[in-house]
Amino acid sequence: MAQALDIERWNLECEFNNLDHHTDLNGADRLIVRRGQKFTISLYLRSGNYQPGLSSLDCVVETGPQPSEENGTRASFGLSAVIDTSRWSAAVTSPPGNTATLAICSPPDAPIGRYTLTLGQSGRIEFILLFNPWCPGDRVYMDDERSLEEYVLSQDGIIFRGSAKYPVPTPWNFGQFESGILDICLKILDMNPKCLKFPGKDCSKRGIPTYVSRVLSAMVNCNDDKGVLLGRWTNNYDGGVSPLLWRGSVEILRSWDRQDCLPVRYGQCWVFAAVACSVSRALGIPCRVVTNFNSAHDTNSNLVIEQYIDEKGALMKSREMIWNYHCWVENWMTRPDLKSPDFNGWQASDPTPQEKSHGVYCCGPVPVRAIKEGELTFKYDAPFVFAEVNADVDYFMKKADGSQSKVTYTSTVGQKISTKSVGSDAREDITHLYKYPEGSDEERATFEKANHQNKLLQQQEQDQGLHLTIKVGSDIRKGCDFDVFAVVTNNTESQKKCRLVFGSCAMSYNGNVGENCGFKDLLNVELSPGAGERVPLRLNYSKYGGLITEENLIRLAALLLDYSGGQPMLALRNIVLDNPEIKVRILGEPKENRKLAAEITMQNPLPEPLEECCFSIEGANLTGGHVISESLTSSVGPGEDAKVKIYFTPTHSGLRKLVVDFNSKKLCHVKGYRNVIIGK
Repeated sequence: MAQALDIERWNLECEFNNLDHHTDLNGADRLIVRRGQKFTISLYLRSGNYQPGLSSLDCVVETGPQPSEENGTRASFGLSAVIDTSRWSAAVTSPPGNTATLAICSPPDAPIGRYTLTLGQSGRIEFILLFNPWCPGDRVYMDDERSLEEYVLSQDGIIFRGSAKYPVPTPWNFGQFESGILDICLKILDMNPKCLKFPGKDCSKRGIPTYVSRVLSAMVNCNDDKGVLLGRWTNNYDGGVSPLLWRGSVEILRSWDRQDCLPVRYGQCWVFAAVACSVSRALGIPCRVVTNFNSAHDTNSNLVIEQYIDEKGALMKSREMIWNYHCWVENWMTRPDLKSPDFNGWQASDPTPQEKSHGVYCCGPVPVRAIKEGELTFKYDAPFVFAEVNADVDYFMKKADGSQSKVTYTSTVGQKISTKSVGSDAREDITHLYKYPEGSDEERATFEKANHQNKLLQQQEQDQGLHLTIKVGSDIRKGCDFDVFAVVTNNTESQKKCRLVFGSCAMSYNGNVGENCGFKDLLNVELSPGAGERVPLRLNYSKYGGLITEENLIRLAALLLDYSGGQPMLALRNIVLDNPEIKVRILGEPKENRKLAAEITMQNPLPEPLEECCFSIEGANLTGGHVISESLTSSVGPGEDAKVKIYFTPTHSGLRKLVVDFNSKKLCHVKGYRNVIIGK
């Protein structure tokens, strides 16, 4: 007759197990393991010895508030001869004696979350179970060690902002392994409305990565629930923090937890995406932040964005917008619900609240491959994401008499779709994953499948007689005066007389335009056959300096009216003004648990003093999950250097990114970073 093991105490072997399960950066004070992979516990027996085939142990594992075997949130099992990785199982792997090494394994599709494990009559142990991208049986399995290092384990990264012609790398501290962050991520799952209403059902679905990523898409914004971030797209951030001030996700997640799930103020698209990336990586789903330049926001699902300008080329307000850039995340997983392996892999998911999906502000996950192939019936939200990277843009000019006319405009929505490269800070262009090359046979077939052929037809009908474009110089720095140029070319065989309206205005990244930064209206531009005209527009800091937002964006618009008839022509270009470079020098030898100093320097580029200057630093496993700031005691004159020393103590070895932020009254949110290799 089998004799139950009489257990006096146990050792969860957290240090060994966590290292083996790639959760060691969470610390070794508790057991955090991944599904589909065994972990071991040392059992110390009060009486008797373990005897193979004679000793028994009844184990019960449970998760969630209403555990049940029917929902897969409870399982009972005993000792087996060997571990079975397809189900909950346990086996003793040590020889007979008064101690026993107990190996336990969960199935690769088990719900993630907090678990209790009851060992016979002896007591209960607690552990956390996560997705396992190292396990071939897990839906998030990724068969590439360098990619796993980047998309699961890396705690810092680069998010690209700026414009399609000038992508600007912004450093970000994801910090998914910082103290307390995993608990906050699990709390986000617990606070979602589905869990609050049907906790048992919700917990049973937490083994499905598509379900979890969709919950996160909804919960990172607070529009329908007790989500993490409140979005704001104005220049008024009273009662909160400007989205541009955040350097990482840790402070945001901790603030949400500290404030009893009140939304953190404020977020914009890259902040929403970055927080979603932190939570996804913390839970074990491979994730990356993606930036789509010239991103369309289609509100009526017709895959066409209609924009209106006045007779001076100024953009008129419209609910449908072309965002200068828009960020979302991609999560890596298989899609057995779509019945084809072609749609496994990267899935686009967007936590920025734009349009409702099934009554909730969320978007995705939808296979990136489905967007490329024009498969708009695939869930979730394929038409919206397809429009973001493929929508047509039609411009109309509204005249003073109320009439309107179509404007010839050449543009491509969905440009330079970008993410950080694996293992480096370089930009990886992934546009080819979302769309076929413009004008290719494959693109034509995709649009026909999407019942959306007018884009190709319009490209064929463009008038090549007059040509209008905007050119800019290579050195456009904030604080300087500089010229931009409208270039008009007459490719016809007849003399042309035209009116050229050339203007500039401040702009926010989501397409909203502000006040005029410089304007020129030439009523008589005469062009001989084959000739061209290069018209300059001077932009002076004295005018634009007080108008542009903290994103340093200016929208240029040139409108050409041919007096001999034909459609008006429009050229648009968004430019990003360069911020000064922040230089970071590490003083001392970078060692684990040894105090270091960062000497930080930045030259004032403005023709006026900088006042109330402050440098801040943050870095995963560098600053203890906190922001460390140092203010200057005096102003910094034009051309002078702002310089500080900030001290910090690294807690882990390896390659780390120190994120630096500078703020003053006249120059805000200048970001930089320094990669630091920390030795043991």
